[in-house]
Amino acid sequence: MIRRLSARWALSGLVTVGALASVVASAVASAVTSAVAAAAAGPSAAPAATVWLCRPGQADDPCTSSSASTTVTAGGSTSVTPTSAPATSSKFDCFYVYPTVSTQPGDNANLRVQKTEIAAAIGQASRFSQVCRVWAPMYRQRTEASLAKGLGGDPAADEVAYQSLLSGWKDYLAHDNDGRPIIFIGHSQGAAMLIRLLRSQIDPNARLRKQLVSAIILGGNVQVPTGKTVGGSFAHIPTCTALKATGCVIAYSTFGTTPPSTSDFGRPGQGVSLQSDQTASAGQQVACVNPVTFSSAAGALLPYFPSVTSPVPGVTVDTPWVAFPGLYTARCVSQGGATWLQVTPSAVPRDPRPLVTATLGPDWGYHLADVNLALGNLVADVAREEAAYKG
Repeated sequence: MIRRLSARWALSGLVTVGALASVVASAVASAVTSAVAAAAAGPSAAPAATVWLCRPGQADDPCTSSSASTTVTAGGSTSVTPTSAPATSSKFDCFYVYPTVSTQPGDNANLRVQKTEIAAAIGQASRFSQVCRVWAPMYRQRTEASLAKGLGGDPAADEVAYQSLLSGWKDYLAHDNDGRPIIFIGHSQGAAMLIRLLRSQIDPNARLRKQLVSAIILGGNVQVPTGKTVGGSFAHIPTCTALKATGCVIAYSTFGTTPPSTSDFGRPGQGVSLQSDQTASAGQQVACVNPVTFSSAAGALLPYFPSVTSPVPGVTVDTPWVAFPGLYTARCVSQGGATWLQVTPSAVPRDPRPLVTATLGPDWGYHLADVNLALGNLVADVAREEAAYKG
C-alpha cells in the first residue's frame, strides 16, 4: 500500500519520478544546481524565515524559467514561440502552492528545496510568470509516507502542513505584498491547503477579498451547495461564471469517464476534501468551472507540457515546452453524485500527438495533468481577469 501511494503521489506534481531529472536537466539545469545547493545549507526543521521556492528577483528562480514552446498540430507540423520575458514589473502577484512531491521519510517534509519541488514549479507555475510575479513558499507538506495512512488518516500531519503554509503566507503579506492584487494557484495537496488558507484568511476579510483577482484551485475538491456558486468551501468567494469575472474561483478535476464512487476527486466529503476538513456530502457538490467557456458549453483546451515528458513520434522538439492546440475539448459534467471536467480527445486520423491516460487508474482520472491540460487557457484567463480587475 505504501509503495503504491508513493508512486501515485510522486507523480502528482507533474511527471514520473524517472522523468523528473530529465525535466530539470533540460529546462533549468543551472537553476537546480544553485537552488538545491543554497537550500542544502539551511536547517532541516522549520527556520525562522520563510524558504522561498519562487520569489521575484531570486537568482535561478524556477518560476521564471524559459517559456519557449513548440506548437505541434494534428498534422504534425510545428511552429516555435520564443520565450517571453517574465512580467517583473507586473502589478499582480501569483501565490503558488505546489502539490505532493516529497519522498522524504516521516510524516511532513522539511523546507529544503529539492529537485521535485523545482520540477513542479517549472511544470505548473512558471508559465504564469508571463502575467504576474510568482511567489511560492516551501511548506512542510505531507509526505508520501504520511499519505499512505489515507487522505483523512493523519490530521496532525495535515495541520503541520497548513501551519507551515500559513506562516509563509503571513510573511509574504506582511513584508512583500504591499497591497498588490493576488492570483492564488494550487494543485492537489497544494489546492487543499489553499482552500484552508482562503477559508480562514481571505474569505472572512473584506479587505483581502478585494485583493483577490482569482483562485485557481485544481484537483482539490472546492465544494458548493448543489446548484449554487458559493456557500460550501467559502462563505463569500464564489466560483467564476464569466470570462472576465474577478474575486472568484476556477476549480475542476479532469476525467475521461465518470469518477468512480471511490474516487478521491470530484465527489464531496471524501478523498482530497478531507485534507481541507470538508466532510459534508449531503446537499453538496464539487465545483467545476470550465476554464475555456466558464459555462456548461464545451470548449477547446490549450495544453502545454514539458517537452521531455510528451515526445511526439516523428517530430523534433527543441524547446522546453510543447503545445497541442485542438487536441482536446472540455466541458463540466455532473452525474451520479460526481462533478468533473470531462476531457475528450479530438478524433483526427493519424494525429501523432500523445494522449493523456488515467495512468494511476480510474479513481484518479487525469489528475496528474489537471494543470497542464488547460495551462494555456489558465494563463489567458489570468490575463483577462487582470485587465478586468478594479480592486
